Amino acid sequence: MSQEQPIAVLGGGSFGTVIANMIAEKGIPVRLWVRDVERAAEIQRSRQNPRYVPDYPLAPALDVSSDLAYVLQGASVVFISIPSGAFREVVRQAKPFLTPDQLLVSTTKGIEKDRFCLMSQVLAEELPGMAVGVLSGPNLAKEIARRQLTATVIASRDTPLRARIQGLLHSAYFRVYASSDPYGVELGGTLKNIYAIAAGMSAALGMGENTKSMLMTRSLAEMSRFAVSMGANPLTFLGLAGVGDLIVTCMSPLSRNYRVGYALGEGKTLEEAVSVLGEVAEGVNTLHQVRDQAQLLGIYMPLVCGLYEVVFNAAPVKEVARSMMLNVQGSDVEFVLPRESLQGSQPDV
Repeated sequence: MSQEQPIAVLGGGSFGTVIANMIAEKGIPVRLWVRDVERAAEIQRSRQNPRYVPDYPLAPALDVSSDLAYVLQGASVVFISIPSGAFREVVRQAKPFLTPDQLLVSTTKGIEKDRFCLMSQVLAEELPGMAVGVLSGPNLAKEIARRQLTATVIASRDTPLRARIQGLLHSAYFRVYASSDPYGVELGGTLKNIYAIAAGMSAALGMGENTKSMLMTRSLAEMSRFAVSMGANPLTFLGLAGVGDLIVTCMSPLSRNYRVGYALGEGKTLEEAVSVLGEVAEGVNTLHQVRDQAQLLGIYMPLVCGLYEVVFNAAPVKEVARSMMLNVQGSDVEFVLPRESLQGSQPDV
């Protein structure tokens, strides 16, 4: 067994399991925290996590435990792969066992339910002074488990943290790019979940390739408009965490948010769609949060507002789509041709 400091991963879902196992396959000791005692013991015994990543054998260097203190003790890096609704609670539970020299990396793509707070902001509030990064990109866990070629982005203002994560995760099938724009990377990974619901709905309704292309490119424009208002760099959205993540989430049936949207497009209610999925779909909560924040800040987001009416108020999909086609036609790329430079223009979709 390697004498290296262990790596801790909090959260035994699909992505947490895959991240933990990728590192453990290098012979580095990894401790995976699973909240439920019986489930943690079963994964440790069977060396599989069939609920989230079936037929994916776990490496010998991976230790699974429900003991948070044990998992965090001596860990040099702590990955936090907890759904946004429980993220702060788990961070608070972990706080007594963390030390200032540990590096924290959030892999969660979501927004805190009752406050417009990104996970990196939660970490900064709960653990001030610690080095924080976010990992995001077109990373479907089940494809990574099959060792299909994948790339991701580690974003942090801390240069040593970025370098450490790049070295830790890089492999023959997993490549890690760096960014100094954590808000942009995090918002890209968070906002695309909303538009994946719309993409799933459009697929269920049999909409054409032209429509899908328009939906994704206007989604990207809307995402970047919102993120820039929050202090992000618009160029971030040209990379893996922006357009890359948007494409994979909007095109793949493996995406949980896409599957929710597809079920809604088939005529199911939101409750039916989520119950059939059986996993957390971050996009549903994110949609509510972003729509409220956009209204509060006066940011024009017609796709978000239209989708909100469909998901939460059962508005007819085709009527909402038709109404959005009547919006004033403005610039294609807002940061190349600003809306203000178009005579008589209103914000465009």
